[in-house]
Amino acid sequence: MADRRAVLVPGRGYDTRAPLFAYAGEALRRLGFDVHEVTWQVPGDLRLDRAAGWVAEQVTPVLADGGDLLVGKSLGSFAAPLAADRGLRAVWLTPLLDNPDVAAALGRATAPFLLVGGTADPSWDGAVARRLTPYVLEVPEADHSMLVPGPLARSAEALGRVCTAVEDFLR
Repeated sequence: MADRRAVLVPGRGYDTRAPLFAYAGEALRRLGFDVHEVTWQVPGDLRLDRAAGWVAEQVTPVLADGGDLLVGKSLGSFAAPLAADRGLRAVWLTPLLDNPDVAAALGRATAPFLLVGGTADPSWDGAVARRLTPYVLEVPEADHSMLVPGPLARSAEALGRVCTAVEDFLR
């Protein structure tokens, strides 16, 4: 039994079976984490001004069973207030840095966190990321799914860089 618990919080259309989570989850297991995957059905009419509350409703009960690390993608970055309030380390994959609520929660976090994003993602702001934390992986040309143009091998390479950043951050 692992002595640490990681909670994976999906995005709107990017669940925990998708590549970033599949590989990050494997990295976490290899580092001794028990991995809990949040599953949800996002309401089609969920507005961004209500997203933080909705995400908190989904994630808070999961954290009642304990958690040492949050890993959130996109919409899942609305769990940043929970991480800040509980002093949890976190990995935020393509966080919504353009959302003031997400950025404010990250700004008040006391535990270390890793931010991962790409320069072709309109939700990413590398300057904001670097101002918030020393732990940043910015992938040139990567979009919101961390895919890059050109041969698919370039996207696989980007995925590998994400895995390495997660492993390095948690070691």
